[in-house]
Amino acid sequence: MKGLRRFSGLAAMLLATGATAATQPMDPAPNHHVYRKVDGQSLGAYVFEPPATAARTPRAAILLFHGGGWRGGSADWSFDDARRFAALGLVAIAIDYRLSADKLTPIDAFADTCAAFAWARRHATELKLDPERVAGYGVSAGGHLVASAGTLACPADTGTPQQTRPNAMLLVSPAVNTARDGWFRHLLQGRAEPSAYSPLEHADATTPPALIVQGEADTLTRPSGAKAFCERMHAAQATCELALYPNLGHLLTRRLDNQEDDFDPDPDALADAHRREQRFLADQGFLPTEPSSKATTQ
Repeated sequence: MKGLRRFSGLAAMLLATGATAATQPMDPAPNHHVYRKVDGQSLGAYVFEPPATAARTPRAAILLFHGGGWRGGSADWSFDDARRFAALGLVAIAIDYRLSADKLTPIDAFADTCAAFAWARRHATELKLDPERVAGYGVSAGGHLVASAGTLACPADTGTPQQTRPNAMLLVSPAVNTARDGWFRHLLQGRAEPSAYSPLEHADATTPPALIVQGEADTLTRPSGAKAFCERMHAAQATCELALYPNLGHLLTRRLDNQEDDFDPDPDALADAHRREQRFLADQGFLPTEPSSKATTQ
């Protein structure tokens, strides 16, 4: 998890097929907002509008949080997935958050995540979104941030629990068990014990419904954490779906010998994961459709 770039969704598929950005049609640019100013930084929220014919008003929304080991990345890494969700009728918002460096730690990124959900709800009228239907989508370290917002108490200055918590969580190769993660402990710089910011330790009956997409051979965010997370939620009678893909690693890569930065995501698994995400959103009342799915769910 040492801060190397994580790709997801369409971006990963382009890498797998050898396509380049230059060969892709230009999409409308998102609307840029500043959702938080903190420590001299202006943090961006990039809003992708759904087609007028595809969305009810107010519209459901989804906030997207990129990966990168808490130390790398930016909101534009989530733009392809944001466009995919916008095409389904959601207001899709890609989020920048503070990266761990110098005195900054994942605790600061967690606070930004809480503030982003609160910002979206405070601007619900302007964004024409339903504040009762705001999902979170997180990849790898971003999955940790979304799951943390769904399980932990957010800082009081970011908003109320009703404002800061997602209504549903879609997590791709998420770091949900950080209690014994040495890299995560290093990034915390002694500000807290890793268990205090481990979603697994805090999941309970109030945790929002979750879908986790995971490769069974993932060596960076191991599937045992995702399994334990869903087991804890099931014990609390909360909704958690786990889609496990055999013989695939982090972000569903087929390259099991290097899961850090040389991804070869399986296109069939990615397509199936996207169908599962769509069906999950439909089940939670975010979408009207319910496509079929092929992957094994636990």
